[in-house]
Amino acid sequence: MKIKFCKNCFTPNTRPRIVFNNKDICNACQNFKEKKKTDWKKREKEFNELISNIKKSKKKNKRNYDCIIPWSGGKDSSSIALKLKCNYGLNPLLVTFSPLIINEIGVHNREVLLKIGFDSIFFRPNQKVARILSKRFFIERGNPKVAWDAGINSLPVQIAISYKIPYIFYAEHGESEYGGLVLSEKNKKLRDVKEVIEHQIGDYPENWISNDISTLDLSPYIYPSEKVLKKNKILAYYFSYFFKWSMFDNYNFVKKYLPDFKENPEGRTEGTFTNFDSLDDKIDDLYYYMQYIKFGFGRATRDVSRLIQNEHLDRSKGLEFIKKYDGEYPRRNLDEVLDYLNLNQYDFEEVINKHRNLEIWKQKQNSWELINKL
Repeated sequence: MKIKFCKNCFTPNTRPRIVFNNKDICNACQNFKEKKKTDWKKREKEFNELISNIKKSKKKNKRNYDCIIPWSGGKDSSSIALKLKCNYGLNPLLVTFSPLIINEIGVHNREVLLKIGFDSIFFRPNQKVARILSKRFFIERGNPKVAWDAGINSLPVQIAISYKIPYIFYAEHGESEYGGLVLSEKNKKLRDVKEVIEHQIGDYPENWISNDISTLDLSPYIYPSEKVLKKNKILAYYFSYFFKWSMFDNYNFVKKYLPDFKENPEGRTEGTFTNFDSLDDKIDDLYYYMQYIKFGFGRATRDVSRLIQNEHLDRSKGLEFIKKYDGEYPRRNLDEVLDYLNLNQYDFEEVINKHRNLEIWKQKQNSWELINKL
């Protein structure tokens, strides 16, 4: 298999579900081109009408909170929280499904936002179960965060139902923003069960029952049914439908409001050149490294492509970053990751190599190299 790279950004055709046109341009770049034609003033007017309806609904039903924001404490979800509260006068409830391996920078950045006046729910799932699932899916699928992906999708909706808060604001629609399978134009605005199961989780957590894991253990990970969502009139919107989405602009916005918001203290994150994205979980370095193993592109390619798509980085400089950092081995938090997964280094490496896609990798003496790369 020959890896084909987008001729605008560098996203490869090995990214799951991505679509290229006949000019070898990925659909993320095509989407950005379409966004230039979008009437953003009309979208903002639509958003203002939605905000008005949310406020009326809150008053009518005597709720404490206007909406729920699934919140990691990072730049994207924090920018949404700040905009909804400071610019639109909403009182959002922030809901966090705990990172797998909590770190200091994530704790700090969450506290920085909470101090200016937000309520939040921080949910820490059963750690015995979380570790079992993380190890299982690292071994089986090369992804230690499968169950976590289910948790971050399911918990905010479960809280919305429990607290009778029918409105949820997610960040971006990843399939259109970064390249993937767009199920419908409606899905760029509203989430539905099909998209969550197929694209966000990739499985029904009910299938994960084992000798060690019961249905009760899996309750935080199980997404409510479509019937339950309709009964509770849950509406989950993508913020990126209403406003042009850019991770770099979100970062600058948050830094303006929160000067104490911290970046990676090392100056950059392993595997990439950026210092401001996906900082709250020590296992993330492994997560992105496994994308490199399975699909032939790493965190630097991801970041370069997103910045090129939004015209924050030129292609030649982006290529330099990719060649320098993509596929960097995740050493920094390795000891804690091995402990969390209950694996020794030998078994850990065996799992990694088991997930190499041999259509894109070849073994050369005692090392591996991509058959074709940038």
